[in-house]
Amino acid sequence: MEGFKTLTSNAIPLKRINIDTDAIIPSREMKRVSKRGLSEGLFAGWRYLSPDSRELNPDFVLNKPKYKDAKIILAGANFGCGSSREHAVWALHEYGIRAIIAPSFGAIFFKNCIRNGILPIELSEDRIEQIDESLIEIDLERQLINGWMEFYIQPSDKDMLLRGLDDIALNLEHINDIKAFEKQDRQARPWAYL
Repeated sequence: MEGFKTLTSNAIPLKRINIDTDAIIPSREMKRVSKRGLSEGLFAGWRYLSPDSRELNPDFVLNKPKYKDAKIILAGANFGCGSSREHAVWALHEYGIRAIIAPSFGAIFFKNCIRNGILPIELSEDRIEQIDESLIEIDLERQLINGWMEFYIQPSDKDMLLRGLDDIALNLEHINDIKAFEKQDRQARPWAYL
């Protein structure tokens, strides 16, 4: 996974509250367990005129030419609530979304973002209203938006994003300690390894 340092993009204003993971990717769109091939189903209930067609709904914000290559979403409160569906984050990532700014997130969705290279930023609604959606610059190292608006992120989450690590890569950094523990434990409790 590529590390996240800075990002400059216009932002998609999707400020509805309580957008759940089923709205982000409806269950009917999850036809595989792979991280690939999910972006077509992103917001399928809103992006398309009907569930049976792939005719784009011209009124939905993602379908507007202005937001074609946007990598940031400005969202409403409780974004990513609902089920723990990791497919929602995979679909966003494959579509090209690299950051989501919202007043709050579903807790599991928030962690899934970190683990999959998307930066979730929590800001108050007042702060979000101060952001001009036409061009946003996010600097993760300095924890700034547009050079002046500060945001907070847990140091461990920041480190994972900066270095482009997922949970497995993070654990593999400790492989020598893991092997040493296994060797010691095998001698202390040989019956556990039968």
